[in-house]
Amino acid sequence: MQQPSLDEMEAFLRSLQDRVCDALEAADGTAKFREDLWERPSGGGGRTRVIADGALLEKGGVNFSKVHGDQLPPSATAHRPELAGQTFTALGVSLVLHCRNPYVPIVHMNYRFFSAGLVWWFGGGADLTPIYGFEEDARHFHSTLKTACDRHDPGFYPRFKAWCDDYFTIRHRQEMRGIGGIFFDDLNGDGELLQAFWEDMANSFLASYLPIVARRRDLPYGERERQFQLLRRGRYAEFNLVYDRGTLFGLQSGGRTESILMSLPPLAAWTYDWHGEAGSPEARLKEDFLTPRDWA
Repeated sequence: MQQPSLDEMEAFLRSLQDRVCDALEAADGTAKFREDLWERPSGGGGRTRVIADGALLEKGGVNFSKVHGDQLPPSATAHRPELAGQTFTALGVSLVLHCRNPYVPIVHMNYRFFSAGLVWWFGGGADLTPIYGFEEDARHFHSTLKTACDRHDPGFYPRFKAWCDDYFTIRHRQEMRGIGGIFFDDLNGDGELLQAFWEDMANSFLASYLPIVARRRDLPYGERERQFQLLRRGRYAEFNLVYDRGTLFGLQSGGRTESILMSLPPLAAWTYDWHGEAGSPEARLKEDFLTPRDWA
């Protein structure tokens, strides 16, 4: 199996970062991304872009990185011990957006490629974390991803949707982080076909998310909705700090801490033994949205 071209994938990912940032700045209308270029002492570096205090985006990050080293960190070899001690190259784009209006969902997107010795694989996906659930939004997000998957293999969407449901679960809360999307890792085989799939999925991000933003960004909200947003952001932070393999990989590989933790919200809250009032929109989120469902 011939390894895909690292140069081609780097060029694609840098272009993806540019296109997504341009679209998000246009959607926000006021805020601009701040860019930090950084180098990793033991090999590689990246281009971190963070936006904050906008009309739409309270905080968001769209990061590109390409790092290499003498051996993979433990988070990468835990399920592939045969790769311990191998040199590696890892490149990807990672995105997390926390919007000001509680009716606009949190969104995460990450597409990456790893090479370790003679072994290589693709990983990635996108998932949606609503504060308040809307079936129309969930169906749009999943249908967009399914359409892109189906262009390559009709078996991809059900397989990667189930993987996402399982992965993005806050196990100590016994609930999903959001409504899922797709997630895959360790994907190898026909490099040309898989690279085309990987790029198509990354390119589908804006179409999956921006129509939801347009529907929800101007809905009126008050202090109740804001406090619930902060509570749900706390759950989001719990997942990223306890379970997320990307966070662990970045920290264990000596990545730039500020870039790795840009996924955390600007404000969050933890309320002791919180329970939503029966029949309320807040209670309905967990009852109707935070368990696996067929959306597309």
